[in-house]
Amino acid sequence: MMNITLRQLRYFEALARLSHFGQAADACAVSQPALSVQIKELEETLGAKLFERGARQVRLTHFGEEFAGRVQHILRSVDELGELARASQDRLVGRLRIGVIPTIAPYLLPKVVENLSRDHPEIDLRLRETVTPKLIQELKEGSLDTAIVALPLSENAFTEVPLFEEDFVLVRPEVDAGKPVPGPERLREMRLLLLEEGHCFRDQALSFCAISASAPRELLDGSSLSTLVQMVGAGIGVTLIPEMAVPVETRSANVAVGRFPAPQPKRQIGMIWRRTNPLTKQLGQVAEAVQAAASDLGMGRGVAQWSSSPEV
Repeated sequence: MMNITLRQLRYFEALARLSHFGQAADACAVSQPALSVQIKELEETLGAKLFERGARQVRLTHFGEEFAGRVQHILRSVDELGELARASQDRLVGRLRIGVIPTIAPYLLPKVVENLSRDHPEIDLRLRETVTPKLIQELKEGSLDTAIVALPLSENAFTEVPLFEEDFVLVRPEVDAGKPVPGPERLREMRLLLLEEGHCFRDQALSFCAISASAPRELLDGSSLSTLVQMVGAGIGVTLIPEMAVPVETRSANVAVGRFPAPQPKRQIGMIWRRTNPLTKQLGQVAEAVQAAASDLGMGRGVAQWSSSPEV
């Protein structure tokens, strides 16, 4: 009988994911020698090499790749056992891993954390900010419990809970403040600054302007909304940002904010989690905290109030 420990499997998963002993050790909160010893013992127990070790990087062997798929399944099952135990307590306690997209995190997350910490003092929040495709992958792998994203995603593996809607606004140089707000047709002719590829907000802005993602045009992609707004302030072009970002991103830029005529571009924000997650009721409480935070920021038009009660 093989004596494989959960500790070894978690160390293996971190190293397989990060391909670097030092980074994997940091992720596991252990020293690099301690992680190396456990990986070596795991390989000796299995009687096969899991990694090819290079000067700067490690990579999975063919056997290691097959092994990694089984390990992810095992660790996800173990985590779900913990979730099942927490679900029986009927309240939010212990670790909760929340993912958030970058066009929401800086503006909504502080209030969400404040609400959750106040109303659920036994919760241990772990936050992750990244783009939607990565959040989806990490939810499927079980390394996240839930995520706050733009909907719909239409992923059969997830429960989707719409929480609120928010408008997009136009940000342009301050000297243009008195001019009429251009419509989609006019925007297609302007230098429209967008987030780099991978951000769903980029796709939403392109859709509003009816611009093909592959269409050649003069643009300057940014890594954050802050970068885009500052470039607009420098007179480089115009951009679209979500309404919740306006107070933070425009306070130190020489820009003007304009609202589009109806029908206004908007996005729907909600939460997603795995359908198999036993913490559905507790995640409903998180959804209520997110919706309350959005309401405090003036968001929430057009979406019914979310409730975690079983009657809804």
